[in-house]
Amino acid sequence: MKRIAQALAGLVLVAGALAVGDWWGRSHASATTSGRTVAPAATPKIIYWYDPMLPAEHHSGPGKSSMGMTLVPKYAEQPVAGERKPLYWYDPMKPDQHFDKPGKSPFMGMQLVPRYADAAGGAGVRIDASTRQNMALRTVEVKRGRLAEAIRVPGTVGWDLRNERIVSARVDAVVARLLVRTPYAKVAAGQPLVELIAPSWSSAQAEANALRDARSDAGASLRTAANDRLTVLGLPAGSHVRGGLVTLTAPIAGVVSEIGVREGQSAPAGALLFRIDSVATVWIDAAIPQSATANVSEGTPVEVTSDARPGQVWHGRVQSLLPQVDATSRTQPARIVVENPHGELAPGQFAQVVLQPSSGANVPLVPSEALIGSGTQQRVIVLSDDDRFHPVLVRTGRSSDGMTEILDGLHGGERVVASDQFLIDSEANLSGALERLEAGPRPAADTQRPATEPQP
Repeated sequence: MKRIAQALAGLVLVAGALAVGDWWGRSHASATTSGRTVAPAATPKIIYWYDPMLPAEHHSGPGKSSMGMTLVPKYAEQPVAGERKPLYWYDPMKPDQHFDKPGKSPFMGMQLVPRYADAAGGAGVRIDASTRQNMALRTVEVKRGRLAEAIRVPGTVGWDLRNERIVSARVDAVVARLLVRTPYAKVAAGQPLVELIAPSWSSAQAEANALRDARSDAGASLRTAANDRLTVLGLPAGSHVRGGLVTLTAPIAGVVSEIGVREGQSAPAGALLFRIDSVATVWIDAAIPQSATANVSEGTPVEVTSDARPGQVWHGRVQSLLPQVDATSRTQPARIVVENPHGELAPGQFAQVVLQPSSGANVPLVPSEALIGSGTQQRVIVLSDDDRFHPVLVRTGRSSDGMTEILDGLHGGERVVASDQFLIDSEANLSGALERLEAGPRPAADTQRPATEPQP
């Protein structure tokens, strides 16, 4: 019996030794791989202690909070291998404020956004292809060219006052008969207008007629004196004196825009009888905005259209930019001379005027929708060769037909963002978004814990 107990004890000792050896061998094999010893897992480092009810209050050691609750340790997070490590967190609306942990912004309650170390390679913002497609983001190449600026303004047709003629009585007379009775009647050059009883003209003309055939020296002298008297009395050329009546004729072809007398009325010397305006040329007064007056000068070519004649175009030139500004609309009238041989343009009509100033210098041109205005400055968003978007301050020139001159800031060949969605978002967040685009990321060593902690 004693021998059996000793045998069993020996077997137990052998089995135990084998088990210990197997355990040691496995531990040694797992701990030494390729000659390297794996250190035991390190205990996470405690950064500070805090009360879950008051996470903004940090304590240097364990204990009780001001509310009597047991403080909880805050451990340093150990990044997983291959995981991107944030340099800091920031509020997109206040990108200059950095935080050392996630949460909500104490300023506007927005969720903080991480800034990763691999995004710190350069200034600007990188947007992946799928996001660009979702945003309908569109870029265009900046090309150099001359801006063919067309200024479209309204205009009003008026008489060309350079061709206006006044028919008047230079002597006292009485209107015997009106041969043209209605205003705005068309007349031809030399057409009779009125018959007058004017004794001064009649006697002077009769004297000149009597001396017309005089051959003697005295007769020639008297004939000259009679003709001079007619000139002094102002008998218009082309007038006829017959039977005591003086017939006055139209000096030019045009429209009788005003009749100043009626039959039987006395017409004192100098009284207006008829006003005649030519329709061969007309004036168009166009209202030029102050911003465009610098590009308009004498001789600028003009195209004119009117709803009264759809599809028809008249051509003319600016005669002068009048030195007068409308106090209400802040526009300056430009006087345009347009040939109107068939009288199709009538004074008082509205017209659409297109002025075509000479092309400017050969400069970079961008779509006007690509510009982001901040009140005093203009910027564009440029796509650089490293696939990043960054803002560029530019100085703009003239704009026309959706294109704008860039006088400084671009050279041509760059690609700028021109889609409305991106620009609307950038302009809405101009004070923050553009600063975020411009600001180069700060190194991790420069990141300091802010005085204000993010909200949990």
